[in-house]
Amino acid sequence: MATTLFALDIGTRSVVGIILIEDNGMFHVADLVSIEHKERSMIDGQIHNILSVANVILEIKEILEEKHGPLKQVSVAAAGRALKTSEGSMAIDISERSLISDEDVNRLELAAVQQAQQKLLSSDTVTKDDYYYCVGYSVLHYKLEGDEIGSLIDQAGRSASVDVIATFLPRVVVESLLSALKRAGLEMEALTLEPIAAINVLIPPSMRRLNVALVDIGAGTSDIAITDNNTVVAYGMVPLAGDEITEALSNHFLLDFPLAEVAKRSITTEDVIVMTDILGFEQDFASQDVVDVIKPAVDRLAKSISDEIKRLNNGLAPKAVMVVGGGSLTPGLTKEISTCLGLPENRVGIRGLDALSGVTLEPGIASSPELVTPIGIAIAARRAPIHYMSVSVNDKVLRLFELKEMTVSDALLAANIKARQLYGMPGLGMTVIVNGNDIMIPGEHGTPSTILLNGETASTKDLIQNDDTINLIPGNDGSNATATVRDLLEEMETISATINGVAVSLEPIININGNPETIDTAIQDRDKITVAHARTVAAAFEKMQRSDLIIENDFTVSVNQKTITLKKRNIEFFISGTPVRPSQIIKDGDQITIQNHSLPTVDEVISEIGKKAFDTITVTFNEEPVTIRKPLLTPTLNGTKVEVSAIVKPGDRLDFVSLTESPITFSDVFAFTDYSLPENPSSNYSLLRNGTPIGFNDAIYGGDRLEISFA
Repeated sequence: MATTLFALDIGTRSVVGIILIEDNGMFHVADLVSIEHKERSMIDGQIHNILSVANVILEIKEILEEKHGPLKQVSVAAAGRALKTSEGSMAIDISERSLISDEDVNRLELAAVQQAQQKLLSSDTVTKDDYYYCVGYSVLHYKLEGDEIGSLIDQAGRSASVDVIATFLPRVVVESLLSALKRAGLEMEALTLEPIAAINVLIPPSMRRLNVALVDIGAGTSDIAITDNNTVVAYGMVPLAGDEITEALSNHFLLDFPLAEVAKRSITTEDVIVMTDILGFEQDFASQDVVDVIKPAVDRLAKSISDEIKRLNNGLAPKAVMVVGGGSLTPGLTKEISTCLGLPENRVGIRGLDALSGVTLEPGIASSPELVTPIGIAIAARRAPIHYMSVSVNDKVLRLFELKEMTVSDALLAANIKARQLYGMPGLGMTVIVNGNDIMIPGEHGTPSTILLNGETASTKDLIQNDDTINLIPGNDGSNATATVRDLLEEMETISATINGVAVSLEPIININGNPETIDTAIQDRDKITVAHARTVAAAFEKMQRSDLIIENDFTVSVNQKTITLKKRNIEFFISGTPVRPSQIIKDGDQITIQNHSLPTVDEVISEIGKKAFDTITVTFNEEPVTIRKPLLTPTLNGTKVEVSAIVKPGDRLDFVSLTESPITFSDVFAFTDYSLPENPSSNYSLLRNGTPIGFNDAIYGGDRLEISFA
């Protein structure tokens, strides 16, 4: 049995009404009426003057009713230009979790969609969270540790993130359509989206496994839809279209805009175009000359369309591009799009009614790419109309705009459930200061919330139906942060040494808020902690409680022409026979010996005034410890250059000149080691610090692990 379908394509320039007869899956265009708006009542797909648009709709309705009888219901489309797209990203810390699950990924995607929604609302200065309906999203990238990865399922690491592109429809678009139809005495039978309408008739599901772009070029904007992996993955809009070409003609030839539009439409049908400019002069121009005039505008339009296609398609050109709409007939446009995308010319083509299988036209209706969208609206609204459904989320009834199979996550978005509500609150963290550095200690992660769909446990990806009930049971909050001093420090080993054969153990000295504490003391928020690694000769003597070995007898010397008072020391320290200062760092197993001496050395005097004679560090070179001492100054005693081990007597004149400070570098190691090249060394070698390549003159630091590796 044949069914009569009435559809409207409400565009920026005009409204097209179409009568379609369906009979056993075949469609016949029985009638078509197109009327241009009498004023700018449509801007960028949004109805700005409902009364004016309603009058045009009523006029079309009355014309069609004269031939086809009363028309009460109509299928319409929301313009693709009314769609808003926004990219969102979300990252989570997974270092303390087991392998990431499918539900974790779903919730991460939902959080990214909400971030895209907030970005959209912020950019449009919209304050109502529910002002835009999310009608779909596509994952652009999954990332693990910042690097792209195919899937996050069962992955482990420190951080996981997802980038999405989400598509939103302003609620006012639907409401304004309903108002205009109501004033024209019509009810909305079904609603679709213009890009979806064209997609449904030009690219059937069997072809959507291919990466194809469909571009509907109208008057004010060019709508784009992308298919891939058996679905429509993205929608976009370019605010340039046929009017860009018309304006180029108007500006160049001084034409009134309507006359420029007539001239544009004549380019493909006339060899010579007659134009009358605003001064009343009539001139004839060859079509090719007019094509040359509009070429810059065509190039701009093609580049804008191509750039948006690649942006929506992860930076890549699709396999092919289909172009429909009146603007598709612009000379040279498809060729320029193919050039911008790097595609062969035969991969970018205009698709007209000949591409629609099972569609016939009433005699007198000319086939044109402009008719693809209005016919598609009628067919798509019949095959896959947009419906509404009612669901309850936490006892709040919502009406969802059903563009596809709806899931729990769609309902949560519509209910303004924030992604953070899908997990218990994390425990409070705390911040402490360790040796002047701020350290943040996070609290425990909260547990996931439980989602109930009609009383049964569900995930965010579960499908929902009309009248479903969804309840969200909050997860448990995480525990607040706790830690001891030991938890904050990586290496806290005890150093064991001997002094004249007596064993001594050195542990770190810990102060919390000025009070001495142990390494296992629990810390609190905002504690100030200092940790001193007691690894010097002086610390060993203090630990042995033998500081009485240092006798205090004052005497004066001149240091750089300033008189200072020194405390005479009667002890000299040796490690493995080498004299050292009390500030010398000792290593585990060092044997320290002491020898009485009544006077200080140059090194000790320099130390007394807060200076250092050497910059000393200990590193590991090819798995052997090496101590490097780099002079920081040149001393003279009573006018004679001396070593720092020289004895300073009362009344002596000590002067020193500071050397230019420079860091200890890799090259300095060789002055303190017996390293020799291996036999027949390779010409390719690498200098490594802590496993990372380093230059010969790059700085090194105490504790570094150095090596030379020959390839």
